[in-house]
Amino acid sequence: MASVCARVASRSILTASSLLRRTPRHLCTAAQQKSSGGPDEENGAQKPEQSASEKALAEEKVQLEEQIKELTDKYKRALADTENLRQRSQKMVEDAKLYGIQGFCKDLLEVADILEKATESVPKEQVTSENPHLKNLYDGLVMTRVQFQKVFTKHGLVKLDPEGLKFDPYEHEALFHLPIPGKEPGTVATVTKVGYKLHGRTLRPALVGVAKAP
Repeated sequence: MASVCARVASRSILTASSLLRRTPRHLCTAAQQKSSGGPDEENGAQKPEQSASEKALAEEKVQLEEQIKELTDKYKRALADTENLRQRSQKMVEDAKLYGIQGFCKDLLEVADILEKATESVPKEQVTSENPHLKNLYDGLVMTRVQFQKVFTKHGLVKLDPEGLKFDPYEHEALFHLPIPGKEPGTVATVTKVGYKLHGRTLRPALVGVAKAP
């Protein structure tokens, strides 16, 4: 009986010893598989998750770049519009300074025309010391007319007396066309009323007669 118990105990010890020798290796293998997540997890779960994240970041980057480009274009257009507005405003101010007096100048032109006609209507042979009153009046009219022209020139108002020049529709207004001997066709043969330009802009065209071919 004792020998039987000894044999059973010996077998139990051998079985336990075998289990103890095999268990640590299995435990380590299981622990490694658990910590690494297994080949399926590494290849099938993490990589797709990283790829989706990168894709989302790439899409967000593209959107931000498009927004930056759009905002930059708007900024440049706004700068260009502002510069154009500034230039137009400056041009308007300059034009107002130059041409703001054109209405007043037109009124003065009528006075200048009257003075010119008055001096031209006086018989030159009678303007002598024998007629001191007429002479003084005539000299006063001439001086006034000369002073008018000086004031006009000072403010950029230039007289147009185009007799003998080529007809220019931007500066002259043709009252008639006649064949005139000795005059080249297309030239101003006679000036009925002188014109004026204000800073290079025609304020009043000269009234002229134009020579034409016979």
